[in-house]
Amino acid sequence: MNTLSVFDIAGRAMSAQLIRLNTTASNLANAGSVSGSANSAYRALKPVFATQYDSAQHATVDVESIATTTTAPERRHDPAHPLADANGDVWVAAVDANQELIEMMETQRQYANNVEVLSTAKALMLDTLRLGK
Repeated sequence: MNTLSVFDIAGRAMSAQLIRLNTTASNLANAGSVSGSANSAYRALKPVFATQYDSAQHATVDVESIATTTTAPERRHDPAHPLADANGDVWVAAVDANQELIEMMETQRQYANNVEVLSTAKALMLDTLRLGK
């Protein structure tokens, strides 16, 4: 019988938040990037989370996949740009930098909450061990 401890649950949640942070950082790094076609333009990445249960029905989270958003890139007329197509158009990545910064702050808060859970669980375990002395 494999049951998850509070350390397993918080650790898996922290791993999921790390993936969330990495996709957000990738999106921010590519915000405003320009491409020569709509198909090759950068599209934001978003992790898809899934609830996972162990045999004792303890829930935790896993990253099921990394999805690409369906938001269309912005078409901009810039005939002087080296990547411009025959019509003089370039496509700018459809990444909202403000939204990504909010996502990053939320991810940091969730990660910090899980660190606090681990710290509290550790302190409680140490206090329990001290009672036995």
